[in-house]
Amino acid sequence: MYDLVIIGSGPAGYVAAIRAGQTGLKTAIIEKDVIGGMCLNWGCIPSKAMMESVKLYQRIIKDASRFGVDGIDKKELSFNWNKAIKRSEGIIKKLTGGVEFLLKKNGVEIIKGNAKIVSANSVLADNRLLETKNIIIATGSSSTTIESKHDGLVVDPTQLFIERELPQNIVVIGKNPVAVELAQSFNMMGKSVTLVSDGDHIMPLADPYIRNFMLNKIKKERIKMFNNIEINTTDGIWEDGNLLVDGQSLPCDLIVNAKDRKGNILESDVQLETENGFIVTNERFETSVKGIFAVGDVNGKSMYAHVGSAQGLNVVNFLSGIEQELDMSKLPMNMYTVPEAAQIGMTEDHVKEAGYDYKVSEFPLSANGKAQTEGNAEGFIRILSETKYGEVLGVQIVAPNATDMINEASAYMQLESTVYDIAQTIHTHPTVSEVFMEAGFEAVDKAIHK
Repeated sequence: MYDLVIIGSGPAGYVAAIRAGQTGLKTAIIEKDVIGGMCLNWGCIPSKAMMESVKLYQRIIKDASRFGVDGIDKKELSFNWNKAIKRSEGIIKKLTGGVEFLLKKNGVEIIKGNAKIVSANSVLADNRLLETKNIIIATGSSSTTIESKHDGLVVDPTQLFIERELPQNIVVIGKNPVAVELAQSFNMMGKSVTLVSDGDHIMPLADPYIRNFMLNKIKKERIKMFNNIEINTTDGIWEDGNLLVDGQSLPCDLIVNAKDRKGNILESDVQLETENGFIVTNERFETSVKGIFAVGDVNGKSMYAHVGSAQGLNVVNFLSGIEQELDMSKLPMNMYTVPEAAQIGMTEDHVKEAGYDYKVSEFPLSANGKAQTEGNAEGFIRILSETKYGEVLGVQIVAPNATDMINEASAYMQLESTVYDIAQTIHTHPTVSEVFMEAGFEAVDKAIHK
């Protein structure tokens, strides 16, 4: 009899399993493919590794001479997709191997095979019936399908980051930050890129201020963009290397499917409540069946790995007798665009809807000394605070390292800090993170360097 059986070994599943092992719970984790799930093997890690390769390539082209580096012949420079892929594969192997080591170190049994929930207390896997007190479903999500009768024309993220001959004309379909990230990556490689959103705009969960910034950035990069377009290549809108989009015929050698994802609902003899392709859970991430929990992408609350990990930890803590609500509004949202963007807490639209009397305090990176020395002074920080007590309601950042910087805002919000606390927090100089202190001063009175 196990205390806990976890199905899926992505960040939601493996983090929960490691923590469960640390707390003394007899735990098994079932994985049908490879340890690390989508994030480590096909998503977060390879895409970020590729983005770093591309950013370095662009920086050499644009900034080497300006930074005093002579002798580089730009005509001889080119981006090698396959070499960048090999680099990412090395990183993936190291990380997935580390996760497997930690699972074993903490006494977690790893079972390879497909899983089927037989009852609230039993799971079938690898021709074994596992009896368990609790079950966590962490099966992740999959891309919404784009039908195509043309072999190899459409690729999903799981098929993208492999060694291949990358064609010149690429169409990215999707509206989420991943779609924008991929479009920018291909564009920086020198490819001709079109971004097709199946919604009214891109990055629908981002604060409109960030969204508008990225829209302007995409226009400057000359990435073609279309909104409210559904692509289905079986109906004749792709022919002879051209894609018909909104009445225009666009060169198209490859379509990258970055559409919104749906939960991977596994086979089960137990009826679990679902909605819009995801498993329904309560505030403890428990499904409609007592003792069965669902964390990460599969419950549809968030598509971010760190959120899935936080949910998994929350469930294990609950099973260990520690009841603590996970406030999803205080979890950061990262967007690995160029420059990066991140936000936490309420957007300005949400603040208005809630009826707060609020203040917006903004400070630009262009006034930050470290950002200037690095040659990356594009971006800003915005702090939304209520005017009576100065409590921080939300933070938005656009900066080269915004996805790291947002964690400082996360700490402020977890502690229910005010703008006065931010203004009084001494930041070392010169650092880009000084923009927090400046925005804090701006909220209290007036920024020092503005």
